[in-house]
Amino acid sequence: MKNEWLITFRSVTFAQRGERVLRNNRIACRMQRTPKHLTERGCGYCLRLPGVDVSAALELLRREKLLYEKVYAVKEDGSTQERMP
Repeated sequence: MKNEWLITFRSVTFAQRGERVLRNNRIACRMQRTPKHLTERGCGYCLRLPGVDVSAALELLRREKLLYEKVYAVKEDGSTQERMP
């Protein structure tokens, strides 16, 4: 596994807030549209975290009360696997 993660959010606003919190704490991330196969509503936003300890990122989001939906590990072949936060 290449240690890359996706954290999905229910709205662009929550994703933007999450991105700000993580970057302010020196955690690399990039906001993007959630891949269609990972969202039930057809659109959504997520944060992509390359080479990051996802547990530290999730703890920051929880501490700031920023609700995320799901966490996915991105495999070498680009496929994703849902992980428990």
